[in-house]
Amino acid sequence: MPRSPEQIQQEIDAARESLAATLDDLAFRTSPQRLGDQAKSRAQEFLQSPPGIAVVSGVGLLVTFVATRRVVRGVRRARNRKRVAPARVRTRRR
Repeated sequence: MPRSPEQIQQEIDAARESLAATLDDLAFRTSPQRLGDQAKSRAQEFLQSPPGIAVVSGVGLLVTFVATRRVVRGVRRARNRKRVAPARVRTRRR
């Protein structure tokens, strides 16, 4: 049974409305401001949870360890440079 022009126009209008709603939903989902706010709130929630606190503590300990190690190595190198006397340069006598 063939469709009437009015039915075709109604289907086109319905498809147009559906497409507009889909585009509005996609625009909302991919909004940079919304995505940034969502990421920020998720990060804050994680950092306030026990696993997040443990991760932050572990990273803090690691940074402290690495910084202390570099300082100690620098001090030792400086101390060793002072202990080693400069090498004498030999010249040939003729």
